[in-house]
Amino acid sequence: MITFLHGADFHLDSPFHALSPDQAAERRQEQRQLLTRLADTAKETQAQIIFLAGDLFDSQRVRPETLELLQETLEGLEAQVFISPGNHDPYTPSSPYARLTWPSHVHIFSSPYPERVELPHLGAVVYGSAFLSPHRVDSPLLDLQAKDEGLISFGCFHGDTSTPFSRYGPITQEEIDRCGLDYLALGHHHAASGIQMVGSTYYAWPGCPEGRGFDETGEKGIYLGRTDGFACELDFLPLAHRQYRQVDLDITGQDPENALRTFLTQSDSQDILRISLTGERQEDLDLAALTTLAAPHAYSVTLKDETTLPQSLWARKEEDTLTGLFLGSMAQKIAEASPEERAFLERAVRFGLAALEGREEPK
Repeated sequence: MITFLHGADFHLDSPFHALSPDQAAERRQEQRQLLTRLADTAKETQAQIIFLAGDLFDSQRVRPETLELLQETLEGLEAQVFISPGNHDPYTPSSPYARLTWPSHVHIFSSPYPERVELPHLGAVVYGSAFLSPHRVDSPLLDLQAKDEGLISFGCFHGDTSTPFSRYGPITQEEIDRCGLDYLALGHHHAASGIQMVGSTYYAWPGCPEGRGFDETGEKGIYLGRTDGFACELDFLPLAHRQYRQVDLDITGQDPENALRTFLTQSDSQDILRISLTGERQEDLDLAALTTLAAPHAYSVTLKDETTLPQSLWARKEEDTLTGLFLGSMAQKIAEASPEERAFLERAVRFGLAALEGREEPK
């Protein structure tokens, strides 16, 4: 039985453009801490092999402190480490993979063709390949068919399983079926797949270990795997320091401040939040004030107003009055409008009604 860790898509030194410069720098430091947590996990689980299936770096430009911590972390590991450069960090003469000296137990694949590395002391063999540029339209597996040598066979590849026409190393189900591997460690997709199987090959991608935006929400981490060459099991291990979370908060019939405050008291202040306020509102929302209220309760928070005017208001559009004609016309415009235009038109309705009824203008 071999115990292994499978990680991918660390994207170290990501720019985090959506955050302030100070927060972006802090998030890059938190990304580096993933390496320490990976090493701690390897020691706790006594992992014998670690697979890093591509996009370890976000680009070819890597900060010195990141490389220093990576080298120090890898030096301290007892496990065999395999790295397959991906589309964000391809193997080139100027890449850190080629320029720096790496420990003897770290193998970085440098060929677009599957390389074979035997681990006699583990009774295992590992295959892998590398991106040599940001794009490749051929398969990283390139007709790989592992030999039946009585060894537990692994693959470590970065590639796209979503379409055979991908520019990021397309890998098809048929290729996985005939590759003959016992476990195929993949990278590229940023959401964890869970364990998959085609033919006799188990495979998975763990997703990214730390979310970087609202397209990478929820818990993030790596896989702990065990296989004897016949059966394979995977456990998901959370590794992320923070989560990106998108939530809908229905404020119908509530004071918006109270509804938001109640939600925030139950939220994790480490999270990065995007809160969509939904439901019916009685008055215009002051998003700036609500954002100020929410700010101390999260690492970063943005609010979106996706509320609507009360349905009871629209019943008046059937009146044979100037107010009815106005509401009927605006209801049709709102129904045909884009989400961005809808908010503007609904505010126009409130101003129009105030003018027709001689009320104070909405705030």
